[in-house]
Amino acid sequence: MSNPLDDFLHASRTRLEAHLATLLADTTAPRLTDAMRYSMLGGGKRLRPLLVHATALSLGDTSERWLAPAAAVEMIHAYSLIHDDLPAMDDDDLRRGRPTNHRAFDEATAILAGDALQSLAFEHLSQATDLAVETRLSMVHRLAQGSGRQGMVGGQMQDLLAEGQTLQPTELANIHRLKTGALIETAIAFGALCAQANAATQDSLQRYGAALGLAFQITDDILDVTSDTATLGKPQGSDAARGKSTYVSLLGLDGAREHAAEQTAEACRALEELNLPDDAPLPWLADWLLGRNH
Repeated sequence: MSNPLDDFLHASRTRLEAHLATLLADTTAPRLTDAMRYSMLGGGKRLRPLLVHATALSLGDTSERWLAPAAAVEMIHAYSLIHDDLPAMDDDDLRRGRPTNHRAFDEATAILAGDALQSLAFEHLSQATDLAVETRLSMVHRLAQGSGRQGMVGGQMQDLLAEGQTLQPTELANIHRLKTGALIETAIAFGALCAQANAATQDSLQRYGAALGLAFQITDDILDVTSDTATLGKPQGSDAARGKSTYVSLLGLDGAREHAAEQTAEACRALEELNLPDDAPLPWLADWLLGRNH
């Protein structure tokens, strides 16, 4: 018997991968396009696009309006990973079990591939004609805010400045709410906008996203200690090697696991206010992320 969550994950990823492949079929600048495709089509959990679709579907929108915003948020995520891996940032050689973009190509090409994915995200989102103009404008604003200095990039800067320091748990949470959580919250907001959700629903979903983003990062910290490079697809123990504070270093392994479970429960409590149907995928995703191994 098939599992509803597995069915959702498979169907969503299959549709997204086809959409991304079509979007990146242009061969105007072959080497640049190859580098963009290398990172965009090289696997991954596809969490942020899944959240766009899961949110829209949970709120009753069964259309394909989710595809363009899902692709846009995933392109922003991919560009951030390309730049994160560069020698000037985290200096990583492995991503998703393959050489990082700057190792597969070169540093200049990797920088430009990230830049091109960032601009393509906004171009594609602005041209999503199955969404109302007002909705597209709201999404462009949310994506810029969630990925810029008030969101992901601001969190990356704080993360770099915190290397070699011992942070308090609240300080670490603030970094990760920007670096990781902001784009997760943006993805959920996209799904709500697709479904034309009201303000109260959007507020509950924002609290779901904030807790989910933190649970996701805590689980990442745990896996960095307990998993291995082959499973993770990236170097195990890299956070400790760079002198970063993590939830494991601050709370211990058991404490981090307990905190991740608490945040997952908090995310699910936020959803209870919405009286979602039994087959809504959003609650499943929270538990799936807590139990993942990479």
